[in-house]
Amino acid sequence: MLTFWDDRADAVVRGDNLRKITPIHEDIYEDNEGYTHFVFSKLMFNNPRYHIPEDDLDLFQKFLDGGSRSYPSDGNIPLDVVATEARRVINEIIDITSNPEHRYYVEAKEVLKHGSNTIVRGCVKIYLEKYTSRDWRRKRFTDDIDFWIYKIDLFEYVLKLSGWTWNRELREWEKQVEWIDYNSNEKKTAILTASNDLDLSMDFTNGAYIDGTSLKDIVKKKLKRGHDVDLSDIINIGMLQHIESEKQSKEWREAWQSIEELANTRDSRIVSNMISLCRYAYAIADYIARVSNSIRTHNKLIFDKAQYPNTELKRICRYSPHWMGYLVNNGSEATRSMIYSYLVEQQNFRKAYSDNLKQFATEVLEMLRVKFQHIKIVFEIK
Repeated sequence: MLTFWDDRADAVVRGDNLRKITPIHEDIYEDNEGYTHFVFSKLMFNNPRYHIPEDDLDLFQKFLDGGSRSYPSDGNIPLDVVATEARRVINEIIDITSNPEHRYYVEAKEVLKHGSNTIVRGCVKIYLEKYTSRDWRRKRFTDDIDFWIYKIDLFEYVLKLSGWTWNRELREWEKQVEWIDYNSNEKKTAILTASNDLDLSMDFTNGAYIDGTSLKDIVKKKLKRGHDVDLSDIINIGMLQHIESEKQSKEWREAWQSIEELANTRDSRIVSNMISLCRYAYAIADYIARVSNSIRTHNKLIFDKAQYPNTELKRICRYSPHWMGYLVNNGSEATRSMIYSYLVEQQNFRKAYSDNLKQFATEVLEMLRVKFQHIKIVFEIK
């Protein structure tokens, strides 16, 4: 059964845009009952821009400085900026629905009949619905917005109204956006693109056809494709959504059902993606638990003026307009107390995130165990 692969979920084969697949190099053994065990190690996403500190104090300081973790992304524009542009388009359509005399009134009412956020897909939809943590929403980057608007004339009309232009050569909608890089305090600009997935062939590799814009559809597509950015997005959704069953949202229950449906296919590439998902999830859960413990140990350092003088306090607040406004309006001492309360809250959140993620990975592995029990194969993460 060496047809299961799990080495590099982000490597892509030129031509088909699929994962590069290589035979596994992890432990394989057969137990006394004849079951073959494939034993994999935990694995963190490769991120050359971020080194995980060994020392817990360094880890705490990185967290407080806003850089405790970076996420695999498929672009260079902050998702905060991209989502703002998506909202502008959505709001233009909402405005049309309030004017029965508008030439696109009927079309606008039709495309929004299931909700305003149903006309976007991918990471922008994940952002707008707040399926993930604020940390992910702040540190995820992309270069495009995937719309899902079947009224093409309306789509083109609201894009033009929102400042988008059609690039005839590349055959895509473009808009120049700008933002402040809080690390360098410099203004940056980039070209954001927009596509209407209903205009495309809708085949996103390996038969991963788009079914719609629901969380279930998004998770299904991402798990089929299985690039690092896809698996990371699923992990960050599961981290918040995979809670006690009676408290789970309807959207997450349906998304979990799509994972079960994919496991039922026993497709080797999908199984490999699911194994990668678990390897990353367990490693990230361990890391988040470390962050929680480091915050718990060092949270009172925010009151240490030798460690965090007022100049450093101002630098820490630069990432958040709310924090900076609080500092200006209430002074440094009140801001230290506010940040301390935030740290206590975050140490508890991260403990819960870690527990959720471990449970999520455990249940995915159990799902695979059930599906492969009849051929006596067991997947493990050590």
